[in-house]
Amino acid sequence: MQYIDEYRDKEKIISLSNRIRFESHKPMRIMEVCGGHTMAIQRFGIPTLLPDHIQLISGPGCPVCVTDRAYIDKAIAYSRLPEVIIATYGDLIRVPGSTSTLDREKASGADIRIVFSILDALTLAKKNRKKKVVFLGIGFETTAPGSAAGIIKAQMAGLFNFYVLSAHKIMPPPMAALIDQGVKIDGYIGPGHVSTVTGSSMFEFIPEKYKLGVVISGFEPLDILQSIYMLVLQHERNDPSVEIQYSRVVKPEGNPKALELLDEVFELRDDWWRGLGVLTLSGMGIRSKYEEFDAEKMISVDVEPTREDKGCICGSILKGVSTPSDCKLFGKVCTPSDPVGACMVSNEGTCAAFFRYKKH
Repeated sequence: MQYIDEYRDKEKIISLSNRIRFESHKPMRIMEVCGGHTMAIQRFGIPTLLPDHIQLISGPGCPVCVTDRAYIDKAIAYSRLPEVIIATYGDLIRVPGSTSTLDREKASGADIRIVFSILDALTLAKKNRKKKVVFLGIGFETTAPGSAAGIIKAQMAGLFNFYVLSAHKIMPPPMAALIDQGVKIDGYIGPGHVSTVTGSSMFEFIPEKYKLGVVISGFEPLDILQSIYMLVLQHERNDPSVEIQYSRVVKPEGNPKALELLDEVFELRDDWWRGLGVLTLSGMGIRSKYEEFDAEKMISVDVEPTREDKGCICGSILKGVSTPSDCKLFGKVCTPSDPVGACMVSNEGTCAAFFRYKKH
């Protein structure tokens, strides 16, 4: 089967593991900044294929995990309005707010619908003209073009009962902030899905300013191992650069049409990241020309004061300075069926990955 069997070939995996061991001599901390990579690394047991002096650390690659709890609180507040229908992706519904979750609100009677794309949300708005349909726009550059396209389609169709609550973010600012805040990183496994949209040039500042390599990786075992091998060679030769391992999907120029959509609908704004705080120009707000579809501007709502749970170290885990096993709640009070922190909710969360594949 193309792109599955070839990238899980046992002999090739062992051979590449041996090549990494042969070439690597310097201690190295490699961070992945994509939740899909976090899950794949644990699922395929990639750390067991590496020498002890190479450490893989998980970064802020899970969109649900880095989202501000205040955003969840606002979404919950909207769900309590009788005229509102909330449309959301499934992994967001169980993320804890300060006192509730969307899942609990749904059980209490709120009209909350799980959708598979923004097109489903547009259909809801078309069928429920007397309601206000609020789509929870979450994710990085991968999902943001879909939200942009949805807003444009809503305008063209005259669906002025459709709104987006944007929590979209971009990836370069947290990658820089981690280094600026003193987190020890010797190379980045670059996000494959994000780079499909953005291309590779957006990461050029990492080797130029910070002298660290970035290799944009696919998601199969051989993809990840080859990306690690490429980073090892850069590190050993003191020659950091941006390389594309995931060349069957990612192009240097990215997806021009998707980038055009992003620029048309969104503008950069300061945004909050769990573990990192407010980062300058790291979020995507809806431009004023489309503000009639911006839930924040068009629907007033009272939101309860936001508070974080004591004991949860999700922020520290997202910075790569702690692991799930460092958390006293992990696997005990905090489990996938009853999560305390966002890192345990999403399938891309570090705690969820560790619980599923590394608990024992």
